Amino acid sequence: MQSLLAGFAPIWVLTAVGLLIARTGLLGEQAEAVLGRFVFHVAMPAALFTMLAGARPAGLVGAAMLAFAAGTVLTAGLGFLAGRVLFRRAPADRAISGMAAGYVNSANLGIPVAVQVLGDASFVAQILLFQVLLVSPVILALLDAGTAPARAAAGSGTAAPGPLRRLLTMPVRNPVILASALGVLVSAAGWRLPPFLARPGELLGAAAVPTALLTLGMSLHGRRAGAGPGLRAEVGVAVALKTLVQPLVALAVGGPLLHLPRHQLLAVVLCSALPTAQNAFVYAREYGLSTAVARDSVLSSTLVSMGTLSLVYLALGPTH
Repeated sequence: MQSLLAGFAPIWVLTAVGLLIARTGLLGEQAEAVLGRFVFHVAMPAALFTMLAGARPAGLVGAAMLAFAAGTVLTAGLGFLAGRVLFRRAPADRAISGMAAGYVNSANLGIPVAVQVLGDASFVAQILLFQVLLVSPVILALLDAGTAPARAAAGSGTAAPGPLRRLLTMPVRNPVILASALGVLVSAAGWRLPPFLARPGELLGAAAVPTALLTLGMSLHGRRAGAGPGLRAEVGVAVALKTLVQPLVALAVGGPLLHLPRHQLLAVVLCSALPTAQNAFVYAREYGLSTAVARDSVLSSTLVSMGTLSLVYLALGPTH
């Protein structure tokens, strides 16, 4: 439990600091919007480029990743479907619902938990690659397509480009995908950036997680004390999918179907039980969508996962 608390503490502390900043008005009225754009357009691309430039995507192939991917695809799909059928959400909002249900916090929480509980973070590194290279582009494509008409109407009034053109040009229009693609290119070519370029990228990337958490905390300021039943239900569905259904699917696929060794099964189920990543909140804010579901899913799943992660370790961890 102490190792879990050590991983969770930065999330709660930085979120609380963000709330305090907003309540005191220390950074002004536009601070949340400015910091949100800084994360999406500067810090997060720097972090992704730095990580992928030194990574080896070959780790994405394997039975353990197949079990994790099955849980991710199923729960994200169920979240998307719930947004459409149960809550009548617009297409772009459904993408955020799916992300809240299936996109794990593999970086600032997954890495410390894996190091403390599993002994190393090698599998979490594979999950990072899987989410950045495969899951994020799908979500961003859905967000881009779903918000294109509104953005065109709010802009010059000219017709929006066709779906195929928007999809083909998105890598050069979206800083997250562009940075990821450049990182993969550098890695595949075997290039190494000179220190005077690599170090600034590392420094900028290190600001992504803490700034995103501060922005998340700032978004809580002025929040109505009583959320409506519709929002509570939607967040409840997302949190149940994230913290219960996703690890159970990973357990079913990794155990009876793929017969993973016990230590690999523990890694797969433990990582599947991680809470929703704050990226869901960052993406919702950047695309001008309501951040309530993403924000509350991040906070609620983080709280619930303290219990579910402990249960996973008790059930599948070492018996000695």
